This record gives sequence, structure tokens and C-alpha cells, in this order.
Amino acid sequence: MMTFYTRNGDDGFTGLLGEGRVPKEESRIEALGTLDEATAALGLARSLIQDQTLKQVVLHIQRDLYLLMTEVAATPENAVRFRRINSASVAWLEQQTDTFAQKVAIPDEFILPGETPAGAALSLARTIIRRAERRVAALFHQKLLENNDVLRYLNRLSSLCFVLELFVYQSGGVNRPTLAKDL
Repeated sequence: MMTFYTRNGDDGFTGLLGEGRVPKEESRIEALGTLDEATAALGLARSLIQDQTLKQVVLHIQRDLYLLMTEVAATPENAVRFRRINSASVAWLEQQTDTFAQKVAIPDEFILPGETPAGAALSLARTIIRRAERRVAALFHQKLLENNDVLRYLNRLSSLCFVLELFVYQSGGVNRPTLAKDL
């Protein structure tokens, strides 16, 4: 019978894609954990979204994040082998953002998430993606990651999630989300 545990991490260390093991609290592992959270939050959002086209966009993003995670999980000498996120990936996010932004009214004030479950899930994903971006930026500054397109991708992705949140609200009949100043 197959088991779902290896016991390899019982010592507080984990492996990378390449030689060596690192402590589980190491900055690369922190970044990977946060990217994993972002993927899960996007999965929650996708499960709540009704629009089939939007579901496919979110699924595409989840697959991109999986590819992005492999590069982050690779040791610096192996990273190029796992590089899949590039300027075309960033351009795709920009195109999606522009397409959906044409369909929504962008508020000129801060909004509070929670108008619909799907919109709230997209907002949660956006905040986790922002944290992932900070964790990945630390890797970039520590010279543990070279691909600047990974940073650009995460930066654009958080913007897309905000636009998608607005799209979900407005396509669901919420014409004006709750503004922070309304409190």
C-alpha cells in the first residue's frame, strides 16, 4: 500500500529541485508556501465563480503558478531548466487585465471585499499573491532567483485579481461595492 508521507522532513529540513536540503523556515520555502496558498485561494475562487470563461482564466493562472513554483523550488544552478514564466506570460496577464477592465467600473476609493463569495475569494487570493510577491522579491534580492519575469508576473497577477473581483461583483449585479469610507 502506498503511503502519503515520506518522513523525509521530520528533521525540519526539505529538499529543493537540485542538490541539498534547507531548513523549512528558509526564505525559498517561505515563498513556496505562500505561492501554494495563493494557488489554493485561486482554487477556492474558481470553485465559486459561475462564468465559464473566467473559470478558465483562473485555471490558466493556477497552472502558471505551478510552473512558477518549480523555478522558485530549483537551486540557482538548476533554475534555468525550470524556467517557464517569461515576458509572454506577463503580457498574457496584462491582456487579461485590460480585457476585463473594459467590462467594469473601477472605483476611485478603496473597496471592502465580501459582496459575493467568489469576489471575496479573489480578494483573498490577491492579498496572498501580494505576500508571495514580497517573499519572491526577497529571493531576487538575495540572488537566489534571477528571473525578473517571475516578479513582474506576480505584480500583474495581483492587479488582475482586483479587476476580476470587480468583474465578479458587477456581473453578479453588485453595481457599487462597499467602500471603505462608507463605514
